[in-house]
Amino acid sequence: MILTGQEIRKQIDNNIVIDPFDEKQINPNSYNLRLHDELLVYEEIVLDMRRPNRLRRYTIPPEGFVLNPNQLYLGRTVERTETHNLVPMIEGRSSVGRLGLFVHCTSGFGDIGFCGYWTLQIFAVQPVRIYPGISICEIFYHTVEGDITEYRSDKYQNNQDIQPSLIYKEWVEKKDPQMRLSFGQELG
Repeated sequence: MILTGQEIRKQIDNNIVIDPFDEKQINPNSYNLRLHDELLVYEEIVLDMRRPNRLRRYTIPPEGFVLNPNQLYLGRTVERTETHNLVPMIEGRSSVGRLGLFVHCTSGFGDIGFCGYWTLQIFAVQPVRIYPGISICEIFYHTVEGDITEYRSDKYQNNQDIQPSLIYKEWVEKKDPQMRLSFGQELG
């Protein structure tokens, strides 16, 4: 089941932390999260899952920043969230999607126990101007059934900034021969 806006309000400072919290951002069954004023863009032409990729940081000025089509932008929320005993999920707001802006189009599923800022994968269908502080996505919460194991990660937990992919750490940690073989193969 999904929590209502009233239930989200009741759970604040208990199972849910949203910092900063603003009552005006509560919806009937979600809470709006705002876009921070920085973006990261990968500089590589071909992204490599096996290593860190170079990034460039941009600041979104008050007069806005135009996102170009066919470019992945990584942003983050202004709000830091913490969730216990519930499953947090985020989705782009429909008003933003109607401008052809996909926000967090993959990996919107959060883990019980996640603490930090949400990194947003942002993709524009056509050029669109964005602004810092805009309510760009919404977080909602599912109840769970069964024993709970909270999320623990040295990759993304308690982050303080936009988080690019750290999947290369999995490859290094596992040293799985099958994984090495699949990474070494070229797509034809």
